[in-house]
Amino acid sequence: MGRAIGTAKGPALPFPSPDTRPIGLLDSGVGGLTVWREVAHALPNEDLLYFADQAHCPYGARPLREVREFTHRAAAFLLDRGAKLIVLACNTASAAALDSLRTAWPQTPFVGMEPAIKPAAAKTRTHKVGILATRGTLEGDLFARTRERVPNGVSVIQLTGDGLVEQVETGEIDSPAAEALVRRYVEPLRDAGVDEIVLGCTHYPFLAPLIQRIVGPSVALVDAGPAVARQVERVIIQRSLSNEGSHRGEYHFFTSGEPEALARVMDRLIGVKASVEPVG
Repeated sequence: MGRAIGTAKGPALPFPSPDTRPIGLLDSGVGGLTVWREVAHALPNEDLLYFADQAHCPYGARPLREVREFTHRAAAFLLDRGAKLIVLACNTASAAALDSLRTAWPQTPFVGMEPAIKPAAAKTRTHKVGILATRGTLEGDLFARTRERVPNGVSVIQLTGDGLVEQVETGEIDSPAAEALVRRYVEPLRDAGVDEIVLGCTHYPFLAPLIQRIVGPSVALVDAGPAVARQVERVIIQRSLSNEGSHRGEYHFFTSGEPEALARVMDRLIGVKASVEPVG
């Protein structure tokens, strides 16, 4: 469930088939790994590069101008390593930089994210939808355009999940501290009568089991990760960028923060044991 923003039109890039270049994904930290695992599952033949800009994490509270600068820098890093497509696995980065990235590199497909309010609004029975996101996402033009498409009669209750990104970055997603923090945000949504909660930050799906336990089975959680993976697959096919055949995808991870710390948290959150390369 969720909504991905992608560009599937335009001429195929002049590269032979199979296209062995990797797909790049970027995020401020570990949140984009919720998208990474969906892409890895959907496209097992593709090599993936993942860049976590942990030196500047979290993005959500920063000015969008600053996030745009960081995102362009991360995209340039991935392009220098041969990325054929880049996924902005971060709602705040998408809000800040998706349009400008497409202008800067018009031959490169970029797939971004936006809060999946419209699908949630189409399914709500109580006519009340909650969205939990960062300040940078909620204050961006992308979110404003998305909210305008919500049908009349559906109320959108939005909350800024301050501290949730930092909690997920520790890898402690089911601790008493995590539960107390999550309850601060989701109990008001539950008590307001929402039956759909949009997880508007890629870090938040790691907290989904905890959120679901608090709000109960009658409230649906909307995660855009699977929709993003489907959009990446569509773009790859339509632009003839597939790495077909028997090749098994290889994965490389980079961080502007502490490599050993990211490796530990990756193992804890998604069960992937891999070395992480530092980026200066």
